[in-house]
Amino acid sequence: MDQKKHFTGLTDTQVIKSREIHGANILTPPQKVSMWKLFLEKFKDPIIRILLIAALLSLGISIIHNEYAETIGIFCAIFLATGVAFWFEMDANKKFDILNQVNDDVMVTVVRNGVVTEIPKKDVVVGDIVMIGTGEEIPADGELLEAISLQIDESCLTGELMIDKTTNPAEFDKEATYPSNYVLRGTKVLDGHGIMEVKEVGDQTQYGKVAEKSTEINEEETPLNIQLNGLAKFISVIGFSLAILTFLTLFIKDILFTDYLYFKSHLGQFYLLGSAIAGTAVALSKVWVPIFYDALSLLKIHRDIPRRVEKGGWMQWLLWGVLTFVVLCIPAYFAGINPIEASSWVNIDIAMKVLKYFMVAVTLIVVAVPEGLPMSVTLSLALSMRRMLKTNNLVRKMHACETMGAATVICTDKTGTLTQNQMQVHKTNFYSLPADNQIPGSNETGNLIKEGISVNSTAFLNHSEEQVKSLGNPTEAALLLWLFRNGIPYDPLRNNAQILEQLTFTTERKYMATLVQSPLLHKKVLYVKGAPEIVLSKCKTIRMADGELPVSEYKAAIEKQLFDYQNMAMRTLGFAYKFVDDNETGKIQELVESGLTFLGITAISDPVREDVPEAVAECLNAGIQVKIVTGDTPGTAREIGRQIGIWNVSDTDENIITGVEFEALSDNVALERVRKLKIMCRARPTDKQRLVQLLQQTGEIVAVTGDGTNDAPALNHAHIGLSMGSGTSVAKEASDITLLDDSFKSIATAVMWGRSLYKNIQRFLLFQLTINVAALLIVFIGSIIGTELPLTVTQMLWVNLIMDTFAAAALASLPPNKDVMKEKPRKNSDFIITPVMRNNILFVGISFVLILIGYMIYSTWYDADKIFSPYELTCFFTIFVMLQVWNLFNAKAFGSGKSAFNDLNHDGAFLLVALLIIIGQILIVTFGGEVFRTVPLDIKTWAIIIGSTSMVLWIGELIRLFKRK
Repeated sequence: MDQKKHFTGLTDTQVIKSREIHGANILTPPQKVSMWKLFLEKFKDPIIRILLIAALLSLGISIIHNEYAETIGIFCAIFLATGVAFWFEMDANKKFDILNQVNDDVMVTVVRNGVVTEIPKKDVVVGDIVMIGTGEEIPADGELLEAISLQIDESCLTGELMIDKTTNPAEFDKEATYPSNYVLRGTKVLDGHGIMEVKEVGDQTQYGKVAEKSTEINEEETPLNIQLNGLAKFISVIGFSLAILTFLTLFIKDILFTDYLYFKSHLGQFYLLGSAIAGTAVALSKVWVPIFYDALSLLKIHRDIPRRVEKGGWMQWLLWGVLTFVVLCIPAYFAGINPIEASSWVNIDIAMKVLKYFMVAVTLIVVAVPEGLPMSVTLSLALSMRRMLKTNNLVRKMHACETMGAATVICTDKTGTLTQNQMQVHKTNFYSLPADNQIPGSNETGNLIKEGISVNSTAFLNHSEEQVKSLGNPTEAALLLWLFRNGIPYDPLRNNAQILEQLTFTTERKYMATLVQSPLLHKKVLYVKGAPEIVLSKCKTIRMADGELPVSEYKAAIEKQLFDYQNMAMRTLGFAYKFVDDNETGKIQELVESGLTFLGITAISDPVREDVPEAVAECLNAGIQVKIVTGDTPGTAREIGRQIGIWNVSDTDENIITGVEFEALSDNVALERVRKLKIMCRARPTDKQRLVQLLQQTGEIVAVTGDGTNDAPALNHAHIGLSMGSGTSVAKEASDITLLDDSFKSIATAVMWGRSLYKNIQRFLLFQLTINVAALLIVFIGSIIGTELPLTVTQMLWVNLIMDTFAAAALASLPPNKDVMKEKPRKNSDFIITPVMRNNILFVGISFVLILIGYMIYSTWYDADKIFSPYELTCFFTIFVMLQVWNLFNAKAFGSGKSAFNDLNHDGAFLLVALLIIIGQILIVTFGGEVFRTVPLDIKTWAIIIGSTSMVLWIGELIRLFKRK
């Protein structure tokens, strides 16, 4: 091309220098999280952390007593929960094609050293002169030096399928997301050709910046973690408060009062004992100080934990504890008490009592912590991950299952998510055909329409795959698809017609013309299509059903149709033709200007997916806002909003904004504006990310959907990112869930699953905390009144670990309930234990304690020694377990307003787990022997225990029946 010879390009020396200054044209691959780091992240769970503290305290007691069963059980619970979470996330990651494999070796045509040559894309540098043509991918960001009929597919960055590019300032689109004379890496040339000067390469390109944003670490905590953190605070405060209260009560009751005379005559010894207790308290500051501040926060008194406690190491505080003890011992030394001498300390009996009380206090902490909770949450999330896959939700990050249920706002892109990402003919108006039957037949009119569409086009259809795909100009391909769907193949028409001359579409002409020797019409025909107003201006007549009539009579009606279609955000094309005599001469441009006959117009759009309006309505009814974020024009965005049901006639300019206008707003103004926004158009990747972050600042739980590279930063920074299965690898890498069917309806399904999952977690908490309250009160009351706990460590291990794990599986296996979509989203600040749950836990837990104490009194009523026999201890253990079994059914029905027997035929897994618990209890009682301190029970005893404890279920059923009425 002669006009390009004046471009000399860079010299070899300039290339080297440019690469040194601006870098290579390679994207930095995302850094992968190591397996160890991924595993250690599971220990950030607040309940796991408090469980670790309990495990360490339990280990200390185990060493003293040489009994490790409870400690082993707690550590098993920790590693099972963290291990299962780690395994399922690793398994999900394998299902993702998360690597953004960019082919850096694709050859690119450039001008260097004054000659045209080809180089690999990775060798392109800033300043290179690059030639681009139809079908090629832009290798870097750059400014156009020349553009001939250039159309770019920017959908991967802006969501727009077809953008006209030009170097003529008079034709610049002022509303365009990116300048009309600028092209971007990763976009594709749909039509035409051009020359660009590279301005940015590699990570500095818009594509590279978006990819980098998609891999930023998002520190936003998930709603479930926030609520579990609140629960962990509550449990730790209650457990430690009760432990301290018990320790002080026992210390005062059994030492200060009982050993009053010894205390009075050995004040020095008690001073040293107090000093030792004070030193121990200081050494354990990293345990109790954060809990003290947690207690303040629960009372709405917010104070920061002292930096020295928060950042200081355990060894540092151990040394502070020793120093405290030494400092307190100094006055004693000067008072004649030598801390080094054994006689200066209290006798061994009192020391053992203090140690015993300390161990009782630690036992209360261990009992208070719900060991099964992490396993319950993990099992619930893991099962949901697998089941959601069947509903086309491929979950990559486990927390995403539940977080989706807490979503209050969904920010969705348009192209490929709400729409089908394929241009289609919405309506045809060929005026010579009946309005109710626009399918072209085999008469002259039909032949003009179908041959004109087939030959006057540069697009193709790909039939090699199950779904027909379009290649080339999207609007031209939409016309070919329209023919195909009406049973008219375009390729025989194109192949049989002899093309004599063709004038391709340019942004300057705004039309395309093809002169053919038609085998259908047996004459030369000039076909023209393009912008309707341009094509119409070149026509003298219009082809109607009853012949050719003057175009002037119908011009106003046609313009009204075009106006209506444009208000519906549709692209329009006009069609015309001219029969050319064999003796007629002149260039094709002259033939076009010599008077055409208008055939009609078509309206083309990227249609909304059929299931989207219903899915959007379901989300709106569930109290979830839906906001559109798109690179399209305001008119197109408004029309899509109207079609899916979020834009109403009452909406104003406050509800819509462009990316440029949004960027100009200050954070304070934007923070208020985002609450009202329904649509953001002409949006760039950074605009969508800012919108997400501002919404999060307002307290919203934000879900983002998208399929393009432009969506990746927002997908990454949102609470929950949902990519499309057909989307780019960068988008999938940044997301938490991939919708395999590209359906917005799957989002509504994910919300239903998430909300149901949260309900199941609440049901498990109700169940397990009832057990913990009962066990806690039994230990507390037993220690105060001086009786030993009638449950062994091994028995408690069965109740607290095995049974809770089974219960977690039972409640986690409950199917999702569609009724949850009738509720409004929960608030992020809500405590996971609702007032109704709290009352139920306390009432049922205390009732169980009274039943068990009643059995203890009844069993020892006629026994002067008040000693439990092995048989009575076994009955006590079995009653305790069976009370929980029946309460499991109450937990299943909690919050549903339905009977526990409702849908039991669909809850096979739940029934199986309940049956396994009962069978397990029978086996343990029958064959447990000395290990579980049990003796076999006869059938009559089993019948009495099962029958009497079942009252828990029947009373629950009566209460639920009364509430339904």
